[in-house]
Amino acid sequence: MDYKVLFGAAVKIYRKEAGLSQEELAALSKLDRTYISGIERGVRNPTLLTIYRLATALEIGPEAFFTTISNLAEIEEDRH
Repeated sequence: MDYKVLFGAAVKIYRKEAGLSQEELAALSKLDRTYISGIERGVRNPTLLTIYRLATALEIGPEAFFTTISNLAEIEEDRH
């Protein structure tokens, strides 16, 4: 199971729920838009500081990402 991919999916879910584009999330989190894209595609491995910045920008607690990752992992396991 690739947890970078699952984390990226969680970020995308919360970003879309917030009605934000990647550009808007990047500005709010003080990150580059291409970095946001890399996170969502699962090719970046964000630091704890980055996770905190994203959570703050999305107005969620950082733990929400990990709960979502856990739920997505269960769904993935059920498929196999």
